[in-house]
Amino acid sequence: MFESLFGSVDAVLLARIQFAFTVSFHFIFPAFSIGLASYLAVLEGLWLKTGQSHYLDLFRYWLKIFAVTFAMGVVSGIVMSYQFGTNWSVFSDKAGSVIGPLMAYEVLTAFFLEAGFLGVMLFGMNKVGPRLHFTATLMVAIGTFISAFWILSANSWMQTPTGHIIGENGQFLPGESWWAIIFNPSFPYRLVHTVIAAYLTTAFVVGAVGAWHLLKDRANPHARIMFSMAMWMAALVAPVQIFAGDMHGLNTLEHQPVKVMAMEGHYQSHPEGAPFYLFGIPNSKEQRIDYAIAIPKASSLILKHDPNAPLAGLDTVPRDEQPPVGIVFWSFRIMVGIGMLMLGIGMWSLLARVKGRLYDWPLLHRGAMLMGPSGFVAVIAGWVTTEVGRQPYTVYGLLRTADSASPLAAPAVGASLVAFVVIYFAVFGAGTWYILKLMSHRPKSGEAGVETELGPTRTAGITPASALEGGQ
Repeated sequence: MFESLFGSVDAVLLARIQFAFTVSFHFIFPAFSIGLASYLAVLEGLWLKTGQSHYLDLFRYWLKIFAVTFAMGVVSGIVMSYQFGTNWSVFSDKAGSVIGPLMAYEVLTAFFLEAGFLGVMLFGMNKVGPRLHFTATLMVAIGTFISAFWILSANSWMQTPTGHIIGENGQFLPGESWWAIIFNPSFPYRLVHTVIAAYLTTAFVVGAVGAWHLLKDRANPHARIMFSMAMWMAALVAPVQIFAGDMHGLNTLEHQPVKVMAMEGHYQSHPEGAPFYLFGIPNSKEQRIDYAIAIPKASSLILKHDPNAPLAGLDTVPRDEQPPVGIVFWSFRIMVGIGMLMLGIGMWSLLARVKGRLYDWPLLHRGAMLMGPSGFVAVIAGWVTTEVGRQPYTVYGLLRTADSASPLAAPAVGASLVAFVVIYFAVFGAGTWYILKLMSHRPKSGEAGVETELGPTRTAGITPASALEGGQ
């Protein structure tokens, strides 16, 4: 069956689709858990500082959601990493000496830190002191950041490879210092941009949940706290993210100019100032943007801070070196468009605060609800822009994607792709449904955490001492 379905399809294309599918699913959960872990630390810290029970109730409310999200992120990440050995064994052989240690550092630092304190965070509220429990929550939050640090360092090295040497067998080997590999030219910008995106993703989910419950009961104190905190994040952090994105774009122009050409849709060079295309349909065959709606010289103003600055186009790049312009062009605009909508919601919430209508403006609440999933869409669109814009390379400028794949037949890759699609939608679809169910419940005073009152499971024949005492 798979021979007939995938026999004529390129195996490398199927391997790329499979990796894109699994990474997209995986990316959703860390993007949420990174921000949510920090939000939990803030809630618990506010409870310890003020003694207000509402913060503790919200901590326990979101802790249950974090537990499910974290578990799905770990599982999806493990599955994804196996593809380096199955579909991308040549890449693993060529770049493993650089990528492997970075991934190992992530396990040895972030994952061990999270694993060591996660149990205390989830189940230790009534078993350890409040300060020790808060320390555990902080350690988990720090662990999620460290995890992002190492993963983004590895990805950034693939985008802007530095600090390595190439052996006689073509393998990438560490050079004199790991610092040049870890802190490669694009890493600081990508780290800041991605972590802020995770915080905004969480803020808009929290804001949407708060808005949902405010529409049902405007006097709900828990919903008011959630919505207010989320809108402060939108108002204060969205402008910072736009600035960080601009800096990241300038760094990309310096080190990956072809990617920027695809993002901007610049098939032709513009020696006297390049336009910014608001809308258009990339036509790679004819090397032009059809039905273009553009702002003259705006791209030069954004990228060079000079409206008359010249910008090179894809006409200076061989066809086999150009990324898929249509995908990059539109994913970039989706990401930027959502960022501007986030900024709009943040400014709207400031207006509502000034007017004293933050909690009784239903139109604002409905807008916040619609923006609930926007962060996930934005981070996936950003990831697509980054990864597809790097093509046709896995290690930019040095190792082509076509030369990185395992020597597998298309039906074999297609069969695993179908299996992934079915299993992922079933398992993670059920997990997502459960998270939405948890969010739909109204936070209440005395909110239960994830602890169980039944105690640990015991093997047959072992009777708790309390039960023996009760029977005497």
